[in-house]
Amino acid sequence: MGLVNGRSDNEFEDEGPVSPVTIARKSLGLDRGQHGTLSDAEQEFSVKYLKSELLRSMKVVLFTAKINILMPCGPVAVLINYLTANHAWVFFLSMLGIIPLAERLGFATEQLAFFTGPTVGGLLNATFGNATELIISIFALKGGMIRVVQQSLLGSILSNMLLVLGCAFFSGGIVFNKKEQVFNKATAVVNSGLLLMAVMGLLFPAVLHYTHTEVQYGKSELALSRFSSCIMLVAYAAYLFFQLKNRNMYDPVHEGGSQHAGSLDDEEVAEISQWEAIIWLAILTAWISVLSEYLVDALQGASVSWRIPVSFISVILLPIVGNAAEHASAIIFAMKDKLVRHFLGVAIGSCTQISMFGIPFCVVIGWIMGQPMDLNFQLFETATLFITVLVVAFMLQDGSSNYFKGLMLILCYLIVAASFYVHVDPASVDNVIFLIINLKLEESTCYLSSWELQKAVVITETDETFTARISEI
Repeated sequence: MGLVNGRSDNEFEDEGPVSPVTIARKSLGLDRGQHGTLSDAEQEFSVKYLKSELLRSMKVVLFTAKINILMPCGPVAVLINYLTANHAWVFFLSMLGIIPLAERLGFATEQLAFFTGPTVGGLLNATFGNATELIISIFALKGGMIRVVQQSLLGSILSNMLLVLGCAFFSGGIVFNKKEQVFNKATAVVNSGLLLMAVMGLLFPAVLHYTHTEVQYGKSELALSRFSSCIMLVAYAAYLFFQLKNRNMYDPVHEGGSQHAGSLDDEEVAEISQWEAIIWLAILTAWISVLSEYLVDALQGASVSWRIPVSFISVILLPIVGNAAEHASAIIFAMKDKLVRHFLGVAIGSCTQISMFGIPFCVVIGWIMGQPMDLNFQLFETATLFITVLVVAFMLQDGSSNYFKGLMLILCYLIVAASFYVHVDPASVDNVIFLIINLKLEESTCYLSSWELQKAVVITETDETFTARISEI
């Protein structure tokens, strides 16, 4: 390809973000070949050039996004944890500190995608877009907080499918209100099928538990979960192979004027080099890991201070933090009419990756750690996921979007959020029953929030099966 838009390939190389580095290296290489060593002037030039590149990279990553104003919240959270140990403030500041880090992680991944191609780039976006949730889950799993892991991963799926997708449809429909945005129906069908398969993997352990039909009580459920997790991981690997072999899965559908999306993509260039993107990915992931540990450690204390159930924090608040990058990108892409190539590959792909990889991966990691992490997400959570997948599948089946579909998805998410606010986790109720029997209610506030304790006691007083459950214990 000799000319593009009247400019030669050499012109593009001169304008590239890494071309000065290449030119400098070539010139320095020639000098080394002629003289054997670098002169003082050349060494001084190299140091100055590296400093300028470092400052430019830091400026692009740390100071261009307005949301980066929240980055100091992370170090402040660490400082407060050591000075006052106020769990509510540590949790709140850690949560705020992770939001810009998750967004910048998405930015670095997008920059790396310029050098890998659209298909691999979509996989990288989905993978690092979920890195925050997986890091939080691993730390929670390490601390034995299995229900937090289950609910946070479930909440991430619900947030992506209802809130993020709804905001994308709504904002895109408002900007392009005179036409419907279209996307590839085949892509939606494949991802909907994988999501239904994930629901099936979560449904059977829950049904097995609640019907009391296990061959070995407490063991068959865990064994089934581990077996199903391995099958789901195999299915996800096959999906990756299928996606890489069918690179046109996220190609735009040329209807209703959506053809111009490709021209907009061609105008974009990488702002940082490939190795800079890789280094920033490592730095951001490490800092997110540090803040995630403080976040998980302060979760129970924040629940007590705010009088908010842990289930609501795990399903609603934590996923919003982890999905900050996808949420912002969804609105931006939809408003630029890039719904097909970019957003469906990231948001729907993110849901598929969490359900078919993230959840089974945590089961396997728990198996290695000796933690009984299983696929029994309890009946309420499993039913919520099943209904959500059905609603989203119906929304995507015609291959088009508009603002009304987005509004319905957002309203559905508000219903889900309200449901988890008034929901008491069965595991918490069982703990309260155990404490009631042992006459240790005065010590229960160490393990449960007073708000959850009050609700659980009311439930035990009105539960017809309370006597039977006491006799079991």
